[in-house]
Amino acid sequence: MQLHSYSKTLSATAQDRTDEAELWQSLRPSLKPTPHLDFKDEHSARKVLREYFLNTFDTYEQLFDCLKNDEAYYRKPISLRHPLIFYFGHTATFFINKLLLAKLVQERLNPRFESLFAIGVDEMSWDDLDEQNYDWPSVQAVRDYRHQVRALILNILEHAPLALPLNWQHPWWTIIMAIEHERIHLETSSVLIRQHQLHYVQNHPLWRANVITGIAPENRLLAVPAGPVILDKDFHSPFYGWDNEYGHHHADIPAFEAAQYLVSNQEFLEFVEADGYQYPDYWSEEGQQWLEFSQATYPTFWVKTELGWFLRLMLEEVHMPWDWPVEVNYHEAKAFCQWKSQQLDQPIRLPSEDEWYRLYTVSGLDPTLPSPAQANIELKYAPHSCPVDQFQQGDFYDVQGNVWQWTETAIYPFEGFQVHPFYDDFSTPTFDGQHHLIKGGSWISAGNEALHSSRYAFRRHFFQHAGFRYVAAADALPQFQSQYESDQLVSQYLEFQYGADYFNVSNFAQTLVNLARPYFQATPCHKALDVGCATGRASFELARDFDQVTGLDFSARFIQMGVKLIQEDRLHYRIPVEGDLMEDKSFSLKELGLAQHKSRVEFFQADACNLKPHFKEYDFILAANLLDRLHHPKAFLKEIYKRLNIGGILMLSSPYTWMEDHTARSEWLGGFVQDGKALTTLEGISALLNEHFELLAEPQDVPFVIRETARKYQHSLAQLTIWKRTH
Repeated sequence: MQLHSYSKTLSATAQDRTDEAELWQSLRPSLKPTPHLDFKDEHSARKVLREYFLNTFDTYEQLFDCLKNDEAYYRKPISLRHPLIFYFGHTATFFINKLLLAKLVQERLNPRFESLFAIGVDEMSWDDLDEQNYDWPSVQAVRDYRHQVRALILNILEHAPLALPLNWQHPWWTIIMAIEHERIHLETSSVLIRQHQLHYVQNHPLWRANVITGIAPENRLLAVPAGPVILDKDFHSPFYGWDNEYGHHHADIPAFEAAQYLVSNQEFLEFVEADGYQYPDYWSEEGQQWLEFSQATYPTFWVKTELGWFLRLMLEEVHMPWDWPVEVNYHEAKAFCQWKSQQLDQPIRLPSEDEWYRLYTVSGLDPTLPSPAQANIELKYAPHSCPVDQFQQGDFYDVQGNVWQWTETAIYPFEGFQVHPFYDDFSTPTFDGQHHLIKGGSWISAGNEALHSSRYAFRRHFFQHAGFRYVAAADALPQFQSQYESDQLVSQYLEFQYGADYFNVSNFAQTLVNLARPYFQATPCHKALDVGCATGRASFELARDFDQVTGLDFSARFIQMGVKLIQEDRLHYRIPVEGDLMEDKSFSLKELGLAQHKSRVEFFQADACNLKPHFKEYDFILAANLLDRLHHPKAFLKEIYKRLNIGGILMLSSPYTWMEDHTARSEWLGGFVQDGKALTTLEGISALLNEHFELLAEPQDVPFVIRETARKYQHSLAQLTIWKRTH
C-alpha cells in the first residue's frame, strides 16, 4: 500500500493551508481557463487557441504518464467502461471526426483508429462494450497517432482561413469543441485512473498529492433568501457552450436553507457508523438495486484497514483526511439526506439545479468570469480535494470547486434548445430522466466545466469527483420534462417510418423490404445490416426474415428511438400542424405486427464511411436514402463488399439529392458534367461496385412522402438498385 505522510499538517491553520497551496501552485502548472471568444483580430484568435489547445492536449498526455506500464492501458478499471487505451485514443480521433464534418480536413489520418476509438464512452444501451470486438493497437502506436493529430491541429490553427467572429455556426467552433471535449475526458479519465488498481499507477510530478488537512468543521444550515433564476445564454455568448446550456429558463425560487459546507468525510462517517448502508428505508428502489449489485457498505474511495480508514486518491492511498468532502454517487448522497432528515427532524434533500444557481448568486460569485479566483478548480491548488472550509465564497464554502455537487434535477432541455449539427448526440441521449445534473466543478474541472453556465449530467450510479451539500426545504421540487419531445427532425422521421401513409404512397421502409424479399430465397437469412437505419423501421421489418439484424446510424438521436422501441414497445411524438400547433401521435411495434421478432434487432451508433471491423459477414445489407447524405460516399461503396458474404445482397436507394452541405462536390457520385459528358449517380455507383458486384435487376423508382406540416409534404422518388456480391 502506498501511503502519504502528512502528520505535520494535522494542525495546519488557514494561513498554513494558503501558504502550502500557493507553493504547490507555483511548482505545478494549472489549466488555462476557457478563452473569451470576442477576439480583437485574427492573430489574437490564432495565438489564444493555439495556447489553449497545447495546454489541453499536453496535459491530457501527462495524465496518462501516471500509468505504470502498458498493461495498465488494457486492463479495465471498472467493468462498465472501456480500458484506458480507448480514452487515450478517443480524444484525438474526436478532433479528426469533427473536423471532417466541418470540412477543415479532407482526409482521415488513420481510418482504423478513427473508427475503433470513435464511440463507446458512456454506458449507453447501444454501446458495444464486448471486448472481443476490439483489437487494441499498441500504446506507442496510439501515442504516435496523437503526435500526428497534434501536428495537424497546429497546422490548421496557423494556416487555415479564419474569419471572425468565431461563434456556434463557424467551422472553427469544432476545434474548440474538440478541445473542450478533451478537457471533459481529462477529468473522466482521472476518475478511471483513480479506480484502477494501485499497482497499475505511479506518481508523477504534476499529479503528486499535497495533502493538507485538519479537523472537520461542524456543518450548519444557512438561510438563502427567495429570488429569481434567469438563464438566457444565447449564441452570442463570449464563451464556448455545449448545446444544453443555450436557451431560456426563468424561475422564482422560494427561500430555503443550505449547508454551509460540502458534506465532509467526517460528517458522512456518522451515516456509515449508523449502518446507513444496511437500512433500506434510506434508499430509493434503484439505490437498493445498486447496493445489491455493488455490495457497498461505505464510499467507494474509502479503504478500511487494520490501521484505520484511508482514502484512495488518484495515485495513492492516504490516511483519511476527515475535513475533505466525501465523494459518492447520487444514490449514496440521497440516502444520507434521508438519514439526515431523521436526525434533524426536518425535510433534508439534495438541492435542485435552480437552488444551486441561487447559492451562486448569494455567494457573490461573478458569472461573467470563466472561473472563480478563489476555488479549488483547474488544478490551481492540488490534484485532489482540499478541506471543506478552505475556500470561502460569501457565507458559504465551495459553491464552486473542490468536488462536483449532485442535484435532484434530471437534466432537461431549456426552451429554445437546439442540437449542434456537428455533435447532435452530446445531450439528447441524457434527456431520459436517468442522468442527474452535477454542478460546481471539481479540482480538475477546467474550460467549459468551470463556467457558471455549464450543465453536465451523469447516471445516478456513476462516480465522478463528486460529493454534495444538502438543503432544508419543504417545497416540492418542480418537475421538468426531461424527454426532448420537441426534436422536430426525429419526430418527422418517426412519422415517416411508423406513421400514416399519405397520398396513397405506401410506407417506404416496408416497401423496400418487400421488394428485397424475393432475393432472400437464394441466400441464407442469418444476418442483415441496415446502414443509415434512422429510427429503425426497416430493421424491425428485416427481423421477420433474418435471425439477427443490426441497425446503424450516425445519429444517436435516431437510434435512441429504436432502442426505446425494443425496451418499451410504444413511442409518443409530436408533429407540426401549422404555426405553433402540434399533433400528438403514438404507435407501438405490436400494432404494426413487428413486436414478435424485436429481440433479433440491435442498434449501434456508427459512421457508415468508417465502420468498425466487426460489422461483417452479412447476408443482406440495406442502405436506404443514405448515399447523398454521406461525407465520403465513395469510401462507403469501395469498402462495403468487405461487410457482405459472397452471394449476399446489397440494396441501395437514394433520391440523389446532392448538396455540398452534406457532401463535398469532389465526393459526389454523379449529377455533374465530366469530360463534356453528363455523369449520372447510377453510373458513378456502377463504376465503384462493378469489381465485386453484379446488378440483379433494372433500377426502379420508389416513391416516398415526408410530412413537414399538415399542408406541406415532400414527395420524392428514390432510385432502387439491387446488387449481388460475386467475389
